Amino acid sequence: MKTIWVDPTVRDSVVEYVHEKKRTTAFTLTTLLLMIGIDKSKYYAWKLRVGIDNQHNCNLPKSNRLLAEEKKAVIAYAKKHYADNDYYLRDGYRRLTYRMLDEDIAAVSPSSVYRILQSENLLNKWNTAKVSAKGNGFTQPRTVHEHWHTDIKYINVRGSFIYLISVMDGYSRSIIHHEVRLCMAEYDVQLTIQRAKEKYPNEHPRIISDNGGQFISKDFQKFIRAIELTHVKTSIAYPQSNGKLERFHRSIGMECLRTKSFLNIEDARILIAQYIEQYNTVRLHSSLLYLTPEDVLLGRVKERTAVREEKIKNAIEKRLQFWNAKQAA
Repeated sequence: MKTIWVDPTVRDSVVEYVHEKKRTTAFTLTTLLLMIGIDKSKYYAWKLRVGIDNQHNCNLPKSNRLLAEEKKAVIAYAKKHYADNDYYLRDGYRRLTYRMLDEDIAAVSPSSVYRILQSENLLNKWNTAKVSAKGNGFTQPRTVHEHWHTDIKYINVRGSFIYLISVMDGYSRSIIHHEVRLCMAEYDVQLTIQRAKEKYPNEHPRIISDNGGQFISKDFQKFIRAIELTHVKTSIAYPQSNGKLERFHRSIGMECLRTKSFLNIEDARILIAQYIEQYNTVRLHSSLLYLTPEDVLLGRVKERTAVREEKIKNAIEKRLQFWNAKQAA
């Protein structure tokens, strides 16, 4: 099909006419464009080029193309944290994207970050764990403090074991309370849950655990009833039913336990507490819209997402101004 070029003055007059008629009449934009005989895509293209001469057969940059300074900021940020061996950022370009957005480094899309990191050979190619879709389990919680998951993780310290007992809120993925203990007896588990309950005395969540001996005894059931909670055990030989806490144990193993050398149990308690504080308040969670567990626990989701959307909007407007000015020059 032969392309017909329209004089810039005619093009701008059409855009101005449509805008004025849409403002002063009851006609919709679709109706006006049908009457004139142009489609919406052409109209919006003309609207973006108002006041700019035709520049056909030349390499025009997209109006929302990233600025050079934005690309440099992404590369510098990624190299800095990768060089620092920052495991909170090395496990995916998406988490890197939202960290940069929150820290006012660059407001760019995950796909743009992917392309930039790929061109610089900075993509995390070792994050190849497969996630099974099997076993979604029971109905997921709809609010905080509806489900509390609890489990025990073994930690090797200089040839002997200590035990991390954790309580996680199933909705926010926040670690409500944890204890690093020398034993993993029933008393140690009950102490951990009791202290979690003391932090939120008015909440009555359902405790979700595996079928370990600490959780199936009659004394444990009496304890659960005494503190006004309920208890659900996961399917036997199927740990994925408690998958949220299992995933946390995998994260703390990769990002803390395998990278630290504990001198004794007190040293382990300090370093594990530091990691969990970072996990709750700093580390962005992929299943929580790349927010922190604390954001969800404290009900800050709308506030945080609104701030991000405003930053992205401002960045787009800045790019439009830059490229439009460059084309007009």
